[in-house]
Amino acid sequence: MAVKIDQKQVKTVTGSRYPHPFHTPCVGRTRQRLGDGAGLTQFGVNLTRLEPGGWSSQRHWHSAEDEFIYILEGELVLVTDSGEEILQPGDCAGFKAGIADGHHLQNRTDREAVFLEVGTRSIDDETAYSDIDLKVPAGRGEFTRKNGEPYS
Repeated sequence: MAVKIDQKQVKTVTGSRYPHPFHTPCVGRTRQRLGDGAGLTQFGVNLTRLEPGGWSSQRHWHSAEDEFIYILEGELVLVTDSGEEILQPGDCAGFKAGIADGHHLQNRTDREAVFLEVGTRSIDDETAYSDIDLKVPAGRGEFTRKNGEPYS
């Protein structure tokens, strides 16, 4: 049965769960987990807003999860190992699981940007962060240092 999602009823989450100080660039990020609003379990869909100066995340890649983004409003800079690329409304990008190419979006403009994020949900996924001493081991959901030591 199809479920129409009432966006007003979908919880908005602000910022990130990153440990200090890695959370700082993401304080201007808000997400509505629209997929959760429909009870989806195999993939997630987020409506994400970035304030001027905000980042979507720390630069990262997933071992077992595909990701896809679609820009709805504003202008964002996609930062990957290959460099930087400007994305505008109607642009999209995908990130295949297992490709060690850290990516994230930055809002370098003076107005809010809005995009959709779609991604697999896998308990076997490990998230690696390209530029900082951080990872999420498979099945854990908790941040650790790259050597496996937990953050306190």
